[in-house]
Amino acid sequence: MSRPELLAPPEIFYNDDEARKYTSSSRIIDIQTQLTERALELLALPDDGVPRLLLDIGCGSGLSGETLTEQGHQWLGLDISESMLDVALEREVEGDLMLGDMGQGLGLRSGILDGAISISAVQWLCNADKSCHEPRIRLKAFFSSLYRCLGRGARAVLQIYPENLAQRELILGFAMRAGFSGGIVVDYPHSSKRRKEYLVLTCGPPSLSTTTPEGKGEDGESCSDEDSSEDEENHTVCISDRRRPRKKQKVNKKGKGRDWVLRKKEQMRKKGNAVPADSKYTARKRKDRF
Repeated sequence: MSRPELLAPPEIFYNDDEARKYTSSSRIIDIQTQLTERALELLALPDDGVPRLLLDIGCGSGLSGETLTEQGHQWLGLDISESMLDVALEREVEGDLMLGDMGQGLGLRSGILDGAISISAVQWLCNADKSCHEPRIRLKAFFSSLYRCLGRGARAVLQIYPENLAQRELILGFAMRAGFSGGIVVDYPHSSKRRKEYLVLTCGPPSLSTTTPEGKGEDGESCSDEDSSEDEENHTVCISDRRRPRKKQKVNKKGKGRDWVLRKKEQMRKKGNAVPADSKYTARKRKDRF
């Protein structure tokens, strides 16, 4: 089965028909409930009976929000698909719904949220659905705004389906640069079907209270460090990694040559830009003065 984010942008893929089919599937409802319950567990909210204000990023038709309501919390839902939100309104979910693109940032007041969850949504930011979309810029805008609207010490748990290891590292890297501490939690790391990945982030610098939880094993118990080390992809990035001094780029004293200029011009032509024709003067060094 093809990944939906590779087929069409979310606001197009989840049209009226797809939104209703998604919401009426008992299998999808069961999966969403399990993932949301696990996200709440990783969120580690205080068990004091006080309802918290949570943000559901990519809330869709409100399946995850229903679990938040059952747990006694208040929530805000953000989604880019108008069809999904229409279904949520028909179902009369308890949360307040917002139509918006998380890649453009979250327009919420600073420090207003006690936590945030997201189920199967953040990996959509890694795709350029429009010519103006740059995944790195969109990831930066998303994580920077998420960091601002979370209270100090609050957590965000984002369940993701990265396409590969590089995509996972890209997402985690921008989360670290935004100021979060934390890492990846992998449940059932040795199962191809049950494997689930959660990006567990804490707003603020690392401390003993921000230690990344352990994932679940096949028996439902927490995976030990020895078990998780056997999976080369099951690891977290330390907060110190993003504070490492960058390597200085080597500067070519000769400058950029003719081959480089021709290659760049060809790339611009493929993008449909107007580029002057190549000639014997292309990339020729100008004299110091005329």
